[in-house]
Amino acid sequence: MAIRKRKEIIEDYRKLAANIIEGVGGADNVKKVIHCITRLRFYLVDESIANTQSIADLPGVAGAVYNSALGQYQVIIGPAVNDVYEEVITQLGDKVEDAQTSTATQTATSAPKGLWGQINHSFQTLIGTITGSMIPVIGLLAASGILKGVLTLITELQWVKSDSATYVIINAMGDAVFYFLPILVGFTAAKQLKSDPITVAAIGGLLVHPSITAIYTGTTKFVTTNILGVQFNADFFGLPVRIPQYTYSIFPIIVAAWLARPIGNWLKKILPLSLRSIFQPLFTIFIVGTLILVVFGPIVTLISQGFATLLNWLLTLNEAVAGLIIGGFYQGLVIFGLHWMVVPLVANDIANTGHSVLNALISYTMIAQAAGSFAVALKTKNRNLRSLAVAGGLSGFAGVTEPAMYGVNLKYGKVFWLSNIGSAVGATIGGFFHIDMFGFTGSWIGLPSYFQGGTSNTWIFIATAAVTTIVSFVCVYFWGFNDRDLEKAKIAEQKNVFKDAVA
Repeated sequence: MAIRKRKEIIEDYRKLAANIIEGVGGADNVKKVIHCITRLRFYLVDESIANTQSIADLPGVAGAVYNSALGQYQVIIGPAVNDVYEEVITQLGDKVEDAQTSTATQTATSAPKGLWGQINHSFQTLIGTITGSMIPVIGLLAASGILKGVLTLITELQWVKSDSATYVIINAMGDAVFYFLPILVGFTAAKQLKSDPITVAAIGGLLVHPSITAIYTGTTKFVTTNILGVQFNADFFGLPVRIPQYTYSIFPIIVAAWLARPIGNWLKKILPLSLRSIFQPLFTIFIVGTLILVVFGPIVTLISQGFATLLNWLLTLNEAVAGLIIGGFYQGLVIFGLHWMVVPLVANDIANTGHSVLNALISYTMIAQAAGSFAVALKTKNRNLRSLAVAGGLSGFAGVTEPAMYGVNLKYGKVFWLSNIGSAVGATIGGFFHIDMFGFTGSWIGLPSYFQGGTSNTWIFIATAAVTTIVSFVCVYFWGFNDRDLEKAKIAEQKNVFKDAVA
């Protein structure tokens, strides 16, 4: 019975993938397709061909939107995105798979002219590279944050002693992803930038190697040198070198992945075929590893640490005002998929400081959209809408808001913005009481990420999250939705279809 059910689900994904491909203009209109946690992200030959309305109407699709900033046509699927993506890739075939060059490579061939065009092109390339490198590890970061939070809780409850082997093992489970982040991001960044993933992962291993870490911590006996107020803690062939902390870091290894491609390609051209399998990775690791340790790594680390410090300073300068702005408007970024620009900032923030005020404030916006969706579910008499709203609300409380937003909240106008009132209120109060977060997972499911801030921090989150839930729910239930909106939405859709037919 279970096998039969699974076959039916696979067939549904197959049909959905076929309909999506048809909706975006067919296989010939697709240059590349990638995915994140909830969205298929298409790079199309001509985005104007895509039929957004027909795609949005497909069962299993929460919405569709073209993001001009990233040059992506995005189809919002939800938790099943990976299964649908595999079917899309299967149906598109080798032509599109072979064409899956990196965002950087793809856009480089058609870089626009003019200063503003070049700036926009560079911005798209940078954001595409960073988000493409981070998306595959987001789930791991979230899981690790929850595990660390749970460990803090059971230690506070004295179920586990902090000096026990059990604590050490569980703590290592939670720390492993963050500690070895350069290796993981190195692998994903190399795939994004089309350099060798294994070689770049090995360079990530170099950055977190115990002997390199020991230089940073000062447990080695190397002579330190002070030049113009800068402390150099090692030397390389007599050249003074400053080795910063690379564990938990992101940006130095992305630079390494970027360097590894041209250097690896150059080595591939000059090395005999019989020697290439050994000496290409050997020289790539030595050359890129040296450049990162001696030149780029310290510079990039200094910039990223400075940015994390500046970000925290701006947010904590008046955390209540920051909460009001972020709580009220952050989900607007999610509409266009631009929230992925913020994800590396949060990851860098946690890597450099161990916590993230920004992520704490963002968390309220997830709760608010979920609460708004639940309010619609309770008020509507339409069974299909109720089931869609409940699913969206549960997903929102689990930290993913797109199903609620595209499936319900944005379709019925006021629901989205009235939900944001709740997040603005909750984030403002949370900011006033200096809420902080020590993990990656947001919304109610991210509760363990507040435990490391102490009992007070935990209860502040619980209280303000409850306020967010209640305010958003009440606003939407009484003023944001009634079943007459269903008929209005149908009429609006019919008008759009008529306009498209006339055009």
